[in-house]
Amino acid sequence: MASIFTKIVNGEIPCYKIAEDENYLAFLDVNPNAKGHTLCIPKKEINKIFDMEEELYLGLMKFSRKVAKALEKSVECKRIGVAVVGLEVPHVHVHLIPLQDMDDMRFQRKTTLLPEEFQELASQITMNL
Repeated sequence: MASIFTKIVNGEIPCYKIAEDENYLAFLDVNPNAKGHTLCIPKKEINKIFDMEEELYLGLMKFSRKVAKALEKSVECKRIGVAVVGLEVPHVHVHLIPLQDMDDMRFQRKTTLLPEEFQELASQITMNL
């Protein structure tokens, strides 16, 4: 059965897209730890990050770095945190989280945005790519 991220890649579920190329997709997390929390995924569904072929893995890191740089220009923060946990969705994903403090990385404190705020933020980050 396809993961929720594969359904996003296939256009079956909408997302607030930030960036996309032939192998990767970045979109805003709809249950964000902080404003701007972004997920970067390979389009190919792979469960575990270290099961990825080296070239695809390195490409994901390069893609995530590019998105993180644009995110940092778009959202006021001290830095962009990065995490790969992988337990909640069986599809490799890199969390990019604008940080004000360590609690933003704990996945316990969430923030809420309206659909218009998500769309405006996605557009702003995309412009900074």
